[in-house]
Amino acid sequence: MYLLVSLSFQLSLLPSFGFLFDIDGVLVRGKTPIPAARTAFQKLVNSQGQFLVPVVFVTNAGNCLRQKKADQLSHLLGVPISQDQVMMSHSPLRMFKRYHEKCVLVSGQGPLLDIAQDLGFCQPITIDTLREKRPLLDAVDHDRRPNVLSPSAVELPKIEAVVLFGEPVRWETSLQLIIDVLLTSGYPGNPYGQENYPHIPVLACNMDLMWVAEAQSPRFGHGTFMVCLENIYKKITGKDLKYEALMGKPSRLTYQYAEHLIRAQALQRSWEQPIQTLYAVGDNLMTDVYGANLYNRYLQESSRTGPKSLLQAQLSGAGGPATLPQHHEIGLSWENELAAAAAARCRSVLVCTGVYSPHSELSLDSGDSVTQSVFHGHRDFGFDPGLVEPDHIVPDVDAAVDLVFQLENFAPH
Repeated sequence: MYLLVSLSFQLSLLPSFGFLFDIDGVLVRGKTPIPAARTAFQKLVNSQGQFLVPVVFVTNAGNCLRQKKADQLSHLLGVPISQDQVMMSHSPLRMFKRYHEKCVLVSGQGPLLDIAQDLGFCQPITIDTLREKRPLLDAVDHDRRPNVLSPSAVELPKIEAVVLFGEPVRWETSLQLIIDVLLTSGYPGNPYGQENYPHIPVLACNMDLMWVAEAQSPRFGHGTFMVCLENIYKKITGKDLKYEALMGKPSRLTYQYAEHLIRAQALQRSWEQPIQTLYAVGDNLMTDVYGANLYNRYLQESSRTGPKSLLQAQLSGAGGPATLPQHHEIGLSWENELAAAAAARCRSVLVCTGVYSPHSELSLDSGDSVTQSVFHGHRDFGFDPGLVEPDHIVPDVDAAVDLVFQLENFAPH
């Protein structure tokens, strides 16, 4: 009898849930740690520094390798973090193997070639390299115009896709050269063609319009750069810029990949209890909350119809934009790279230490203030009031951990 009781008690300590933590605005503001972060993570590890529940850090940042971000988090939180617990906005690009052998133009900041090669791309070319090979293309800054006005004779391979990792430093240069690539079918320097639509594939990471740093107000994010690119393209061509894939929160692709990492952790630790619930802790209504709620909606639909049936329904137009707005993702090869979603639900937990403030104009109790006219989400994600309503609102990440432990009746110590 004692043995049975003891065994039952042990099983009750196994986690049936996992955490998806945003970083900026939840754990840090810029480079300044949020005080509640260390307190929260002391509750998530045992005396040996091992995590008591599966944890993945899901950030829309994309300017470094996973290992560097893991090292930063380890220092920040005072607990050992492995790169396998870190999901950058560009991490799902590992699954887009059909582009790995192609020459791709990459835009953003940080060690772009290292990031691209780590993801599997064999022939990445940066905006800086393209500018160097085609110096006549970058003409906005008069001081950077070349003195020799002759076209470059350097041969470049055809650029077959554009990968947007994050916001660049010189927006005018990146906007000009990306438009050149799209309007010449991958041969920048050639005259613009009339028959270049649909354009070559564009894969974009991180749709955040704004993010929070040390400044009092949110700062421009990569989503703002994308708004510029989309509108310039449409102004020139009269047609919409189309994305082969959008990743980073709130994309379903990102949450499905994050769930894959959660399950991998549970398997590695021999936790046989199925992971039923994902708790997504973030500070941004339009990315963290919207994305978690969108994924939860997908999980609910999938449980009723089965993933394959849901996929077919969406392919035939039966799935509405609130179910999966990025319809262009459906049917891509990444679907075959991941196991089907297995969680039962994904819960959104909103903290008040970042973009969201209960006292802002976009507070949840402000009635009509959150409308289509101020929707900060990406163009391809339709506004749905139900998707920006968090399941829980807490002051900070420490309160979020306490809340989840209480909801799950989880007492690891």
